[in-house]
Amino acid sequence: MFHDIPSRLLDRMRELERRDQEDRTDGTPRLARLRQIAPETGRFLALWAASAPDGPCIEIGTSAGYSALWLALACRATGRTLTTFEVLPHKAELARETFAQAGVGDVVRLVEDDFLHAVTQFAQVGFCFLDAEKEVYGACYDSVVPRLRSGGILIADNAINHRETLQPMLDVALADERVDALIVPIGKGELVCRKR
Repeated sequence: MFHDIPSRLLDRMRELERRDQEDRTDGTPRLARLRQIAPETGRFLALWAASAPDGPCIEIGTSAGYSALWLALACRATGRTLTTFEVLPHKAELARETFAQAGVGDVVRLVEDDFLHAVTQFAQVGFCFLDAEKEVYGACYDSVVPRLRSGGILIADNAINHRETLQPMLDVALADERVDALIVPIGKGELVCRKR
């Protein structure tokens, strides 16, 4: 996966990494910033997604599509597609641009809507990445875990840098007997849950 990333996909990754760095230092308002994962987190996600059991691959919170590019690598390697949800129109437009430039339209489907409006469409989910507004993490966790297949993976971003805000959901996940869970100190902290 990582040794043969297509050049057009890699070019878009580099462009988004550059823009994300600028957003963090130039005063761009919070909701307008890309606020994307770090490259090492992308590799981490791709490895988990490629190792997940069969079933839908979902992303909740697309932003400009950076993490979806890493997940697209896993989807290509395993013959799956990714369905990614974004509620902000300007971010969805950036994501459409990303997917077109990177040439991943064959494995990525962007839905401009709230995942919680579409959750009933999914069952036996193999992999889910959650990186949305922190206020919806609890509701997303509660909606996804029952829909994970045995061995299915849910990864939630910001488990360390937003730990105070996410603590109620993290406490639920770490005590949830339906999953085996831990927090991994990579990037901004990833909650990793595997359905038992």
